[in-house]
Amino acid sequence: MDLTTNYIKHVKSKKHPVNNFFLNYFSKTVVKEAKKLRPRTVLDVGCGEGFILANLKQNKVGKEHEGIEYVDKAIKLAKQLYPTLKILKGNIYKLPYQDNSFDLVLCTEVLEHLDYPERALKELLRVTKKHLLLTVPNEPYFTIQRVLRGKNILELGDHPEHIQHWSSRSFKKFVQKQAIVKKIKRPLPWTLIIARKY
Repeated sequence: MDLTTNYIKHVKSKKHPVNNFFLNYFSKTVVKEAKKLRPRTVLDVGCGEGFILANLKQNKVGKEHEGIEYVDKAIKLAKQLYPTLKILKGNIYKLPYQDNSFDLVLCTEVLEHLDYPERALKELLRVTKKHLLLTVPNEPYFTIQRVLRGKNILELGDHPEHIQHWSSRSFKKFVQKQAIVKKIKRPLPWTLIIARKY
């Protein structure tokens, strides 16, 4: 099976107790905060292999669930792991939906990988009619925990696929340029923001 780095992080690295603790805490926080919003329709943009989307469905967060993913390898893995999930190929800069299509739009662990996160945020806001749930690594804590786990030591813990680097404060400022920040949580080493349109 041709694996993605995200698959390895969620499945293969579960044997590492520290990694497992952080991922479980992160996942529980996302589900808890999403459930409070009581959405009926949920879209996960950049859903990868479907781990978050499947968790939301399993915990009865929403009635209708859909995912968008750009990487073919991740979509193939998602269909093997969660054959009942609706996951489509798509581009975060041009989502195949009308305005105000979903009660809740999630975008977790995606924006830090993008050259144009402002454009992506604008598109996410376009397709939600109520809320956005966004997460990114909280720097410098994310990098520090990677060093402590022995990851990318020569790069001082910097993730090779991350283009953008935000602290909780700077990510809040980034989101506030286009949306109203309703809540900010810090499930170490990440930042989670709930936002809505102006």
